[in-house]
Amino acid sequence: QVQLMESGGGSVQTGGSLRLSCAVARVTDSFDCMAWFRQVPGKEREGVAAMWTGGTGSKHYADPVKGRFTISQDNSKKTLFLQMNSLKPEDTAMFYCAAAETCPLFARTPLALDRYHIWGQGAQVTVSS
Repeated sequence: QVQLMESGGGSVQTGGSLRLSCAVARVTDSFDCMAWFRQVPGKEREGVAAMWTGGTGSKHYADPVKGRFTISQDNSKKTLFLQMNSLKPEDTAMFYCAAAETCPLFARTPLALDRYHIWGQGAQVTVSS
């Protein structure tokens, strides 16, 4: 059963911007933390940005995207966003939205893959040079 629905992927040139959206499918769903991951063929899925949506709203970013990507959530807490600016060819990947219903000790490992058990279908982002 689909719980997260992503949109907003596409192709841009180096230096361009894209915004990914992740909609929570069911009104009754509520997640303690949500995140964005990305994966390229042959490599492990890696965390990009995470947010403690059920707590203080704290945000965490992987070093390669700090200062360029911004994770946010709408007021209804039903849509998660990833604003991506100054995109580089190495950002090319399939991006996934992820969520967890409980997130103990979130700040210790916000981008840990095994923290999240609900995943979207993925949105392709391609950055050309």
